[in-house]
Amino acid sequence: MKLRIIFFSIILLILNTGSFSYAKIETNIVVKIQNEIITNYEIKNSILSSIILAKQEINQSNINSIKKNSLNTLIQMKLKKIELSKLDIKLEQSRINNYIESISSRKVEILKNDFKNNNADFDLFLETIKIELMWQRFIYDNYSRKININEKTINDELKQLINNQKNINEIELYEIEVEINNNQQVDQQILELQNEIKKNGFKSTAMKFSNSNSSMKKGKLGWFDVKTLSKEIYNKVNTLNKGDVSQPIIKQNSILFLKVNDKRDSRLDDKNLARLKENLINKKKNELFNLYSKSHLSKLRNTTLVEYK
Repeated sequence: MKLRIIFFSIILLILNTGSFSYAKIETNIVVKIQNEIITNYEIKNSILSSIILAKQEINQSNINSIKKNSLNTLIQMKLKKIELSKLDIKLEQSRINNYIESISSRKVEILKNDFKNNNADFDLFLETIKIELMWQRFIYDNYSRKININEKTINDELKQLINNQKNINEIELYEIEVEINNNQQVDQQILELQNEIKKNGFKSTAMKFSNSNSSMKKGKLGWFDVKTLSKEIYNKVNTLNKGDVSQPIIKQNSILFLKVNDKRDSRLDDKNLARLKENLINKKKNELFNLYSKSHLSKLRNTTLVEYK
């Protein structure tokens, strides 16, 4: 509750005005996490960055829809930064460039101009991207040796698929996963997300709200054979048409929405079988990497003092 009161007070101070000029705002420390700080400037920039990337109008309605998540996102980013500062992780500039090109549809200069025209700090946004990409590298380097995909299990799944079907029925899935807000009823949180998806689209909502690593790719998960999905996911998406969004899937600490972006059928042959096996392995690896990432971040949050100023 204390966090909620502080956050809304800051938002009212810096955003419920007609001007978005930083020159009129005194930079104040909002949160201190060890030797890292979060300022009202960073909160505002995080909000503006999300709206710009989602290609939405910067107005009070859109600001209100995202401000609840901004501080928590920044706290997670600072925790990652503190952990990464203990290590020597090299990040190739080409990887950063590729990511910026992907989110801007290869129109990087236009994206930079959008930031400039809306008084948003592109360099500060770029710093958060670097931290996230380095975090992904850190999780991979630390946990990849713990990920052991059982070859026999994969082959058994493939044999079962071969016996049960002559064609491969695949769907391209996108996701939005958000943490359950303890200060809000789950039904209300679901309704707000559904309204956001209806108003601004699934991909924009994923970039603004999703806590999953896939948010960096507008929620894109990739292609899956429907028979390789878990029973819970299969039951939610199997009857959906192209473009449909699933009903919410309630997990222990989060809410998950899935969108069927596309569908395709192909004959089961040696080439498709090899691709299917690779997809199965990658799916299991990604699930484990996401699990390790969330677990590691949760431990940091529980063992690090977060001071609200």
